[in-house]
Amino acid sequence: MSNWQNFFSGDDEDEDEEAFYESRFSTKDAVIFLIETNKSMLEKSGDDEGSHFDLCIKCARSVLSNKIISSDKDLIGVVFFGTDKHQNKNDFKHIYVLQDLEQPSAARILELESYLTNDNNGFETKYGHSSSFSVSDALWCCSNMFSQCTQKLGHKRILLFTNNDNPHTDNVAFQRQAKTKANDLNSIGIEIDLMHLKLPGQNFDVSKFYQDIICAPEDEEYDIMPDASDKFEELLTRVRTKDHKKRSLGRFNLCLGSGLDLSVSVFSLTTKTRKPYSVKLYKKTNEELKTKVTYFCEETAEPLMPSDIKRFQTFGGRKIVVEKDELQEMKSFYEPSLVLLGFKSRSSMKGHFHYKESKFLYPDENRIRGSTQAFSALLQKCLARDVVAICRYVPRKNSPPKMIALLPQEEELDEHNVQIQPPGFHIIFLPFSDDLRKLSFSEVTRANPDQVDKAKQLIKKLQFKFHPSSFENPDVQTFWRNLEVLALDKDEPDEFTDLTAPNVDRINSRAGALINEFKQIVYPDGYSPGAAPKRKATGDTGGSKRSKTDASEIDVAQMAADGKLSKLTVADLKSFCQAKKLQTTGRKNELVDRVKEFCGY
Repeated sequence: MSNWQNFFSGDDEDEDEEAFYESRFSTKDAVIFLIETNKSMLEKSGDDEGSHFDLCIKCARSVLSNKIISSDKDLIGVVFFGTDKHQNKNDFKHIYVLQDLEQPSAARILELESYLTNDNNGFETKYGHSSSFSVSDALWCCSNMFSQCTQKLGHKRILLFTNNDNPHTDNVAFQRQAKTKANDLNSIGIEIDLMHLKLPGQNFDVSKFYQDIICAPEDEEYDIMPDASDKFEELLTRVRTKDHKKRSLGRFNLCLGSGLDLSVSVFSLTTKTRKPYSVKLYKKTNEELKTKVTYFCEETAEPLMPSDIKRFQTFGGRKIVVEKDELQEMKSFYEPSLVLLGFKSRSSMKGHFHYKESKFLYPDENRIRGSTQAFSALLQKCLARDVVAICRYVPRKNSPPKMIALLPQEEELDEHNVQIQPPGFHIIFLPFSDDLRKLSFSEVTRANPDQVDKAKQLIKKLQFKFHPSSFENPDVQTFWRNLEVLALDKDEPDEFTDLTAPNVDRINSRAGALINEFKQIVYPDGYSPGAAPKRKATGDTGGSKRSKTDASEIDVAQMAADGKLSKLTVADLKSFCQAKKLQTTGRKNELVDRVKEFCGY
């Protein structure tokens, strides 16, 4: 059957589902770095680590750099409190908004890096210090920044950096106002995370003031605060990974039989990280261009409306025109759904059935009540009987039905009773007959039992627990590092270790002896892996090629007289020219003409 001919590309049935649903859901996370700027925060320590203020700026810079790669639509803000001068929309004293809630950019990163100098970009002169600030006003300022943001925000968070465990020692009113404002922020979904720093020889006592500011879980005691170094290490770590939010790819009804439906959601547990797509910019203003496509008739050059564009198929020498509505009706089979067809033994699932990445099925209690209980009963029975459910799967409208197998997975917890893997079904896409190919294998030499046993020992020695997050894509990582060099005007990119390359030293330390033993019983003596194969020596047979001859043994003058100089190699011609003190440069035809002229022909 020939392809449908049309003037524009139609809907791709194999379109990536994740890209389809990602365009429908767009929520942005917002983070504000609230940094106290008292004099002790800017005092340099004796070591090379700098001041506490330097550490806070480094954390903000690292988060900005990570957000550009992981989720460039999220919003970041930086606010100083405890300054002598102030700058904010509500005119709060001693609060300076350095960067408002905006998307991360190279200019904002460079601005933060300017404060990592010896004098912190003239902080004393530009901002100064004051102990008359109010924590309540600082939290109020952050709350207003969230509320005044015109974009739709999801998770809102304030990271509070300070080394003063009791900022309002002599002002009970300020303490009461701060606690009230913190409770108000918590009630509207704004999370406050304390990033406390310790002064030399002192401990940060959160019970003095901040136990009523931060909202810790009920089972966490305030006097046993975790060391903030772990939090700072997490913020300072440069991780160039794309952030993929866990959103449902679709919600369907799983039909178990006549009149028995339960609601389920589909998720993607793994996602391939790709380089960002290129964007067209206007060269004068550097603004992003929007593409607009208009189709014209070839005969009249008039613009075509969508209703004027038809699709057709050539059959019997005629163009059979099909309307767009008719084509969509032909492509529509079922409504988006999952229909149970039966059960098969789990052993019937073969490895070669895998031709597409799997999805994950989880119950959705919001649409049909009791779905979780019915889903759990189905999961437990499939695990107990060691079977998989065979279903017909239609992911969305105008999609062809797919045959899938629901592979049950039991919940797994670690020693701290924390979930490692969730309970549910993996959606395994089953291939149709045209997805399977028959391969022909040539006869090869079979290994003997000793070689097989030695190979098993070698493989067992080199086994390790694999996880995709332990290995970064070197191509993508190199791309981000080079892009960062251009954006931030750096001299050279950060060093990157390619973990996909084999660690030869570690391999030799673990299995060096086994590798040598394996080589001895498998490969012949003198075999060198990767070396070019040796050429067979040619004898003096009639079919052998002409052996190389020394240029001194060639009668060049006679060959010039016979007109056979073109049969000589360039090396022979240059050797002759060098012996006769002629110029040896040029191509072969130039050398031939030069030798002819010398020989008088």
